[in-house]
This record gives sequence, structure tokens and C-alpha cells, in this order.
Amino acid sequence: MDHAAEAADANRRPAGIPTPADDHTFQVDLRGLVDLLSHHLYSSPKVYLRELLQNGVDAITARRAADPGAPAAVRITADGTALRIEDTGVGLTEADVHRFLATIGRSSKRGDLESARRDYLGQFGIGLLACFVVADEITVVTRSAADPAAPPVEWRATADGRYGVRVLGGDARPEPGTTVLLRPRRGCEEWFETDRVTQLARDFGALLPYDVTVAGADGRRAVVSDAPAVWDRPHATPAARHLALVRYCEEVLGFTPLDVVDLDVPPAGVRGAAFVLPSAVSPAMRGRHRVHLKGMLLTETADGLLPEWAFFVRCAVDTEALRPTASRESLYDDEALAAVREALGSTLRKWLTGLAAGDPERLSRFLGVHQLGVKAMAQHDDELFEVMLPRLMFETTDGPVSLDEFADRHRVLHLTDSVDEFRQIAPIAAAAGLGVVNGGYTYDADLVRRLAVLRPGVVVDRLDPDTVTAHLDTVDPAAELAAGTFLALARTVLDPLECEASLRAFHPVTVPALLLDGRDERNERSRAQAESEAADAGDDVWAGILGSLRGDAPRARLVLNHLNPLVRRILTVDDADLARTTVEGLYGQALLLSRRPASAKEGALLNRSFLGLLERAVRTTATEDK
Repeated sequence: MDHAAEAADANRRPAGIPTPADDHTFQVDLRGLVDLLSHHLYSSPKVYLRELLQNGVDAITARRAADPGAPAAVRITADGTALRIEDTGVGLTEADVHRFLATIGRSSKRGDLESARRDYLGQFGIGLLACFVVADEITVVTRSAADPAAPPVEWRATADGRYGVRVLGGDARPEPGTTVLLRPRRGCEEWFETDRVTQLARDFGALLPYDVTVAGADGRRAVVSDAPAVWDRPHATPAARHLALVRYCEEVLGFTPLDVVDLDVPPAGVRGAAFVLPSAVSPAMRGRHRVHLKGMLLTETADGLLPEWAFFVRCAVDTEALRPTASRESLYDDEALAAVREALGSTLRKWLTGLAAGDPERLSRFLGVHQLGVKAMAQHDDELFEVMLPRLMFETTDGPVSLDEFADRHRVLHLTDSVDEFRQIAPIAAAAGLGVVNGGYTYDADLVRRLAVLRPGVVVDRLDPDTVTAHLDTVDPAAELAAGTFLALARTVLDPLECEASLRAFHPVTVPALLLDGRDERNERSRAQAESEAADAGDDVWAGILGSLRGDAPRARLVLNHLNPLVRRILTVDDADLARTTVEGLYGQALLLSRRPASAKEGALLNRSFLGLLERAVRTTATEDK
């Protein structure tokens, strides 16, 4: 800060604020800052080349703003022992070097920040420091295009925070522009190999608008820039365009897409394509999208570009207006990104509704792989849900059918809480004429419930033991009276398990007993088990708390099937010990059919009933042998 500026600042300073004489300047440990950048800000040493490319491209952009006909080229030379990068950009004067290269956080592109975001790649003034991740010294030779009379200047800086500046003769750099020279730090030589540098330059700079080449020690040059992007190039036919995008996906993203969706958000300058994955993926898998900023690759793992439900596509886009973070390896999550996310999500929805309206064959292929993704989308979009109702399949007691068709067949749609509950109850419910949907799969329960909102007259209800029992046939009163003694014993045996016993007739006849317990019953059983475990562990306080939470939920029910021949024989057993063991055996078999985890009490019952019945069988065999 010069003296005039200090005086002006003092005049603006309110009373009580220290004067410049009391101020102190922050001291920066550059080594510590470099360590921070290399281990925390940047994910890999490879970013050094991106920052160098970025500086070169921005310098050319700045020069062309004043001289549209100025040359536009970036030349990189790397041989494993050094790297040299030259650009034909605007260059710097000696004053510029002191002002920008030697001041961390100051950038020549920050005078008008909004203009910088629109026109330049870099904005933070720390990019050149990335070179210290792979080198101990940076040498910059630059000549200004803005001041033709200014001589070339050399700036040499080391990782310990020292730098020197000297003015060179005109022959040192006859033309405007900048040259940066790096030599690898010990252990970083791999980042200077010709092949590695060429690959990095191609990854980062393939879509840059200027000519970028890489040369090795033998002088051969590889052109790495390939602009414009494939989605911005003219193609002879729509089919040719589609084929070109498929090839891009195969070469860059590594898979053959099931389909391709064009993406275009003009307000944010976002253009590109979404590639539909050829196989199903988990909804929890984060999107790995390839994002370019004004042609420069920003990240290959952007996960906030699309809504969370769009996990079935991978994107490649170029943007002009979205903001990068300081590391330039992800997008700043602000209102602009939120708006782009919503717009891209809308594009995917329109693509799907377009397939539903005009290309059912392609839609069928897509749903065969990504039905889960469409269900995720339908949660957030009533219009899409309506369009997809005839096409989305749900597991029901009528088999795999659409909700549209299932709702036409059943006045009430019953939902199970889990896949295991559905599979246990499905044969019995189907025989009884109940319409049950498996609500154990991701998104299915929510969509079935939303159907009741979109379709007046459709009733959706959670399946509970009372509903199932009410649809099972009652038995003849005389038969139930004859079984009264056995049922009373069964209730006594099952009482410690919070379970009731009853007798009904239902199909299939091969099922001897059905264990019914709803969500409330399961919650109460879990509470009771936790209370018992706390009491056994001597934790009286916790056991007391759990005891005070005891609810009035109905008990689970063991429903014996009177149509089953074995059950009818069991009902006539008059040996109390054998009857007790058979009750436990029937409960254990029904528990296994329900596929739910057994509690400690239930585990002991299973073991006891199995051994008891085994002992009875052995004893009977031994008696018959005598």
C-alpha cells in the first residue's frame, strides 16, 4: 500500500480503530502453505498441469480481448527432467510481476469478478502455487503485449518463499507471451514424463478453444486440443450425431450407453449429454459426472450436477457460468448450480415422457434396466407418475402387474412392510382374494400410497393381522369346541412370547400354521426383549424406562390351519407334554416361514421343540422294536 493510499485509509477509519502504525502484516510460511495445498486443497499432484494450462489460456483470452487477431497457442515440452509451457498470451510487465506473481491470492482477473467468471478460467490467484507440489523452483519469463516497449522479465521463486525478479534483454523473448519452466522435485519425475504429461494435457485441455500441443525430447508434437466438443459439432444426420456421442462415451467414460440424452441449459451456458448406464446401479451410488469449465476439465466426479434420483445416467458437460471451488475440482453448491440441477432433471423427465408417448420399445428396454430409477423420479413428479403407471411393475398377489391394472382389480390395496412379510402372506392372501402389494422394495410403498391421492376411490391400507384373519374362513363351531382344550394349552404355551393362538381354515392346505404380527406387534416385541436383556444385565434404570414404554399393541397370532391333515391330528393329542411340544413346533415352523429374526426366547423354543419331538420319535421307535 503506498503513502497516499495509507492517508486516505486513515481518513476513512472510524474512531477507535488502530492506525497503520499499530497494524501488522500477516506472515506467510510458504512451505506450510504448499503443504496445505498439496495434501488438502488439491486431490493429486496432476493439478499442477491444469493450473499451468489455465494460466496460459486466460492470458490468451486477455490478449485477444484487445487484439482479436493475436496468435492463440499453448506449447508444452516435457522429457522427464523438465517441463516448459509457453503461451502467446498477454504477458506481464515488471510491475505486473511484483503485483500478481508475488502476492498470494491476488489475480489479474479479479478486477471485475463477474467478468472474470464469465471470461476467464482462474479467479483465485493461487494457481501457480500448485507447481510447488511437484517442483522446488518456478521460473517464469514473460513479455507484455499491452506495453510493447516493456522488456522481458524473469521471475524465479522457490518453495521456501523467496523470489527474485530481473529484467532481460529483448532477445530473451522477442514476442509477447509467457514461458514457465519447472524441474521435478525428487520423487516427482513421473509427472514430467512425456506420455504422462500428454495424457494429462489431453484430459484437462481437449475441449479448450485454443491450439494446445505437447512435445517430447525427440521434438515430435501431439495435438491434444479437440474442440469443439462432440455435442457442439455439426453432424450430417441425427443418427450420425447419436453414434458420435456413443463413441465419445465409450472412449471417455468407458461404457456403451443404453441411450443418450442431449443437455442444454442456455442461461448457465451448460451443454453436453447424459449417457444412460447399460446396467442397473444402486440409488446410493453417487453420480460421477464429467464437467468442463469453458473447455477445461474441472472434475470427473461431480456429484451435485443432477438430482439424486437421476442415478441411472452419467453426464459430460461444458459450462460457462457455474462457479468452481478454490481447488477447481468441484462445483460451488450455490443457487446457480441448484437451478442447473433442476433444469437438467426436467430434461430427463421430458425425455422419459417423450419415450412413453412415441417410442414404447425404447422405453421398455430402459425400464428393463432402470425401473428403480424411474420409480425414484416418479416420487417427485405426479405427471411422470401418471404417464408411467401402466408401465411400472410391482410385486403383488396377482403377480408382477402395474398399479393401474391392480387398482382396477381390487378396491383396497394392502401394503406389507417388508419383502419377507409379503412372501409369507402372499399365497394365503391370494387364496383369500386379498389384494396385497409388496411394500418392501425401495420407493414402492411411497408410490402405492401416492396412488390413493392421484386416483380418487382407490384405498391403500397397511396389511395387519386383523385384516388377514378376517379373510380366513372360520371352522365349524363343533370342531372348534372339540379343539378347545388344545387351544387353551396353546395360548398358555405362547403367552410368554406375546402371542395368541386361533383356529381357521385357509389355503394352501400344505401350510399348517401362519404367524401374523404387524409393525406395532414387532415394535412391542423388540421393546420387551430389550427390557428383558436390560434386566438380565442388572441395568434396573434402563429396564424401568423400557418397562414404562410398554404399549397396548395387539399380540402376534399363530393361526392353525384346520384344513391341514397334520393339524387336525394334532388337535386330538391328549398327552399334555406332547401337545406342548407340538405347539412349540408349529410356532417354530411358522416363525421360519415368516423369515424374521428369532429372539432369544424363540431360539430356545425352536431348539427345545426340535429336541423334544426328536426324543419322542426315538422313544416311540424303541418301544415298537421291543
